[in-house]
Amino acid sequence: MAVAKKRHLAKAFTWRIIATTITTVTTWFVTGSVTAGLSIGLIDAAIKFGVYYYHERLWYKFRWGIQSDVPKNKGKL
Repeated sequence: MAVAKKRHLAKAFTWRIIATTITTVTTWFVTGSVTAGLSIGLIDAAIKFGVYYYHERLWYKFRWGIQSDVPKNKGKL
């Protein structure tokens, strides 16, 4: 199973948008400060984007949990 690196980048980017929005809004709600929310959200996004990308790439080096599309008894009667 081959997966292009751009797929991992796209997944990391779209997930970061969702997660950063949650972090920013939560921080804003807890602190009452928009500035604190944006600051923490941006720092969080920068760090976790890279970590997620490499974590995702690492998972594709292992076959664990991936099933083959070809049945094992193909060609047998």
